[in-house]
Amino acid sequence: MNGEGYQFVELGKKRRVTVRDFKGSTLIDIREYYGTDGDEKPGKKGISLSVEQWRTLMQASEAIDRLL
Repeated sequence: MNGEGYQFVELGKKRRVTVRDFKGSTLIDIREYYGTDGDEKPGKKGISLSVEQWRTLMQASEAIDRLL
């Protein structure tokens, strides 16, 4: 859990996915973080997806995998 009380999934060093609420909407935030361990802060590099956009991305994941 991060400092704001949201759960997150680590994607690697200094990258994580966080599900959070913002102005009444649920967002999936994929972002790079900076700072020392235990005092990480969100950076500008990242994207926030709506639940609809996240579901669209997940539905396209097999097609994306084939492109890799």
